[in-house]
Amino acid sequence: MLELRPEPSRFWSLASPLLALALTVLIGIVLFAALGKDPVRGLQVFFWEPVKSPYALGELMVKATPLLLIALGLAVCFRSNVWNIGAEGQYVIGAVLAGGVALMAGKDTSGWIVLPIVLAGIAGGMAWAAITAFLRDRFNANEILVSLMLVYVAVQLLNYLVFGPWKDPGGYNFPQTKTFEAATQIPRLMKGSRVSIGLLFALLGVAALWVFLFRTRAGFAQQVGGLAPAAARYAGFSSRRALWTALLVSGGAAGLAGAFEVAGPIGQLTPYVPAGYGFAAIIVAFVGRLHPVGMVFSAILMSMFYIGGELAQSRLGLPKSLTGVFQGLLLFTLLACDTLVAYRWRRRRAPVPAPVPVEAR
Repeated sequence: MLELRPEPSRFWSLASPLLALALTVLIGIVLFAALGKDPVRGLQVFFWEPVKSPYALGELMVKATPLLLIALGLAVCFRSNVWNIGAEGQYVIGAVLAGGVALMAGKDTSGWIVLPIVLAGIAGGMAWAAITAFLRDRFNANEILVSLMLVYVAVQLLNYLVFGPWKDPGGYNFPQTKTFEAATQIPRLMKGSRVSIGLLFALLGVAALWVFLFRTRAGFAQQVGGLAPAAARYAGFSSRRALWTALLVSGGAAGLAGAFEVAGPIGQLTPYVPAGYGFAAIIVAFVGRLHPVGMVFSAILMSMFYIGGELAQSRLGLPKSLTGVFQGLLLFTLLACDTLVAYRWRRRRAPVPAPVPVEAR
């Protein structure tokens, strides 16, 4: 039986994600066997192919960069008890505004155009998150529902633009903008690789978030407001400021990820910009225990699932949706394993029968 621990287990708070990953792998083996595929080959596609060469590692970093950026912003929200579920919409709007600036560039535009593109992406994500913050602040609207519904508004806005006014007239009627000029390309870290300076920004974000959360008064106020709102009010911390700070930081990080994607690997706006990064980053944040360093490893793991799903489609003939299956398995097994943080397993002993009194014999 499960017995409540006197205090949460520090060991299981760290070991629970590892156990969840092991259970996900075991369930994956069963799943591959049920689909008639070689389980060893299936695991190789997901866990070996993405890291077997320098090029594969580069592609892994390309996927991990937006996941890590968005997860860092979400960690600020979740630690503040603000449930931003709409990072995907903020990512899309950041991509749209960044793409709009990129479309203004001509053949003779200077490379400095990259800076306005990045700033436009950040502003777009923050503006979209500000809608949720305003409705929660002014009308006490539920931020989960508001942020989630705004995702679909953002996607429809993107579709309107790429099917309508921003559609490439020379694009053979495909719903996409023209390819951005070379000057708008986010600088890459090395020649022959698609890894951009976005990776450096993500790693700088890891360091900045660690300092903010654990070494500043403002970060302490954010976390106290999430854990104990009454204590935060007593200490003079503003819950309103915590709400706006959390959502604007989260939205800005998601918008920055969108800008790096459209002005980096994608190079144009298409209906396929929404890749589910905003939702997958929620899993990244929680598997990483909302800790900046932990989210680095969980972002790499989640990007392996993305690449593995693509390879499973092309090499094993499995649907690409297998990526979502593995992501969901990891989340649910983590939720199950997290039970061990607050509870421990105790064997229930059979009750010993009471001795029969001598007078009753």
